[in-house]
Amino acid sequence: MDSQSTDRFNAISGKLDIVLSRQLGQEQKFDDILARLAHLEARGASPTGRVDHRAMKLGKRPPKRDARTLRLARYLGAGLAAPPSMIDWTAGLTAWGMMLNDQLGDCTIAAVGHAVQAWTACEGSELTVPDWAVLDYYEAWDGYIAGDPASDQGGVEVDVLNQWRQYGFGLRKNRQGDCSLYAYCDPEPGNVAHVKQAISLFGGVYIGVALPLSAQGQAVWDVVGDGCTGNSAPGSWGGHAVWVPKYTPSRLTCVTWGGLQDMTWAFWKAYVDESHALLSPQFLKNSEAPSGFNLAALQADLALVTA
Repeated sequence: MDSQSTDRFNAISGKLDIVLSRQLGQEQKFDDILARLAHLEARGASPTGRVDHRAMKLGKRPPKRDARTLRLARYLGAGLAAPPSMIDWTAGLTAWGMMLNDQLGDCTIAAVGHAVQAWTACEGSELTVPDWAVLDYYEAWDGYIAGDPASDQGGVEVDVLNQWRQYGFGLRKNRQGDCSLYAYCDPEPGNVAHVKQAISLFGGVYIGVALPLSAQGQAVWDVVGDGCTGNSAPGSWGGHAVWVPKYTPSRLTCVTWGGLQDMTWAFWKAYVDESHALLSPQFLKNSEAPSGFNLAALQADLALVTA
């Protein structure tokens, strides 16, 4: 092959490389689009990122303020390392279970079930509490009477936590369970560093959200408009209890209605009206605590408020 032919061959080859590269790039983009659509479909969302949660139930009553409630800030010592920039305690779970929250306003119980589910999955022995047990606790702790719609009034988070601490939660009949709660202490919802510490140290936080109507169609919960009026007003949809086992620098992830629901930090600051760090036996194994967390002071305070 002479030099002119070689130059022409190289030029054609170069053009073919460009064409093939562009084609492969387009195919990759198409594959990415298909993957995104599949993700949205799995979450019940449309290709526009919209969902429809209007048929879902809520059920969290207004927060109950109690001066005896332990405050997380008191037990975070100077030696405690800063929380990581992101944490994920979902253990790869995708099937969380509705736990009747599409039929009843039992979110305060469903969130407890999802906490237990996440904790046990992280230990390698996932426990999914069946619907009959969820219903049993909703009747015992929130006052629901099966067959009486008027009694489906939801529950108060701290009342549920106090019952859990006293009686345990799990599969046994007569409202006695193997999954115990040693104590709970509250981070200030507006203190992002403390919220992150609670999630990273204890596997998640049990929170209450004053949901706005604007969240009903959002694939990612975020603040719309001023976050204060109209469909963006806190609680204009209602109160909801969820378990939050994950966060990143840009958002948090809660478990609700059988799946994972993302929210922005701005949404958290605008609408979360209570948050509780739960100290489970998994955390308190062998009475150990992370360096810098004052477990002895918490135990002493707990003895005082429960005496």
